[in-house]
Amino acid sequence: MKVLYAASEALPFMSSGGLGDVAGSLPQALRKRLIGCRIVMPLYKGISPELREQMKFITSIIVPVAWRKQYCGIFEARAGGVIYYLLDNEYYFNRDGLYGHYDDAERFAFFSRAVLEIIPHIDFKPDVIHCNDWQTAMIPVYYSTLYTASAGYENIKTVFTIHNIQYQGIYGRGLLGDVLGLPDNKASLLEYNNAINLMKGGIECADIVTTVSPTYAKEIMDPWYSHGLDSIIRERSFKLRGILNGIDDASYNPADDKDIFFNYSAEKPAGKAKNKAALLELFGLTVKADVPLFGIVSRLVSHKGFDLVKAILQELIDNSKMQLVILGTGDIEYEDFFTGMAAEYPERVAVRIGFVPDLARKIYAGCDMFIMPSKSEPCGLAQMVALRYGTIPIVRETGGPKDSVTDSGDGQGNGFTFKGYNAQELLQTCLRAIDGYGNKKGWPVLVKRALMCDNSWGQSANEYIKMYKDLTKI
Repeated sequence: MKVLYAASEALPFMSSGGLGDVAGSLPQALRKRLIGCRIVMPLYKGISPELREQMKFITSIIVPVAWRKQYCGIFEARAGGVIYYLLDNEYYFNRDGLYGHYDDAERFAFFSRAVLEIIPHIDFKPDVIHCNDWQTAMIPVYYSTLYTASAGYENIKTVFTIHNIQYQGIYGRGLLGDVLGLPDNKASLLEYNNAINLMKGGIECADIVTTVSPTYAKEIMDPWYSHGLDSIIRERSFKLRGILNGIDDASYNPADDKDIFFNYSAEKPAGKAKNKAALLELFGLTVKADVPLFGIVSRLVSHKGFDLVKAILQELIDNSKMQLVILGTGDIEYEDFFTGMAAEYPERVAVRIGFVPDLARKIYAGCDMFIMPSKSEPCGLAQMVALRYGTIPIVRETGGPKDSVTDSGDGQGNGFTFKGYNAQELLQTCLRAIDGYGNKKGWPVLVKRALMCDNSWGQSANEYIKMYKDLTKI
């Protein structure tokens, strides 16, 4: 079994968020299970000189992009036991940042076409090409329309994973021939709502469509979550699968994490309290062991649920002794709100605007509870990381949080959950968690249960392997 994993970003070379984490972790888990998996991604300007030194030039080819002919250099590198192919074109990728350029459609049309064009040159004919988000959605389209009958491309299956349906790659209809290079008789694959929708094309043409959690697979058939694609998803629901992402449990490991103050584990949990004290001191908050410490590590934007947090925080402060630390950046409305609350309650609330990876880990390790009330959350990794560090998540039951966190009200769960997108439900759930923290016998049991949760890539990788094998039997 050979899988070519195509992504617009992947650790350790370049990442802007969850996709980069997944693309850097899942192929490693597949390789450990004897699946031949290699990654292909663009060679961006921002890749560090140290990582560039590890790359080996293989060859260069010419890639058609509609009426254009573009250079593509093929470089090979190895990381985490996985081979990476990095595709070079300075016109498209020698720029600051990964996304947000005026010609992103052309950039990633080039990349998608190049992924297919390199196959005869890399001594790795895949059984499956696994594509991710709209930037690679044209790979299934190109394969099904231009390559399926070509020598050397026989019997390749395509998988398309939706990491976040909000970002679909929507452009004007003129893109079809001038940039994508498809004839008018193939327009129906991409046309939707009087536009060209690249994600729609990937859904139409891929053999299997997956999402990053079982609940999200159900949610995106609902207009409230689908950002307009629910009718297409429902029509193609026969090929939809939901597989929950995992986390790199070797990297996120409180037993040997060098970025936290003290190491600890389910068997030796004493270091957890020491991390809390050190974190409070770092943020300039009063150290009170009997007061629960809430944490937030997130983009501060409305769909992450911060309108709910903003609505309840004053009441939560008034009705409990809780403390709160926040790390994140985002909308000025929420940055200003948390900064103002920290100024008004300097012994209760502390905020750091920005994102500092080692500080994030200190918050995961040092807090008692982690607030994550998302309006929508395709998978979410933060709640899994919080569990890994024995920090009890408070989540709304949506997407991945619903699939990975269960309410502890019956004495069996690993967190605190609520259903409705409602400020009062969040408030009552936070107050329940505070009451739970006051149970001196029960709380350590809950923390140990969280520490013992397995959210590694093992189970997810096995589900992907089964899907690949079933697909290649068709």
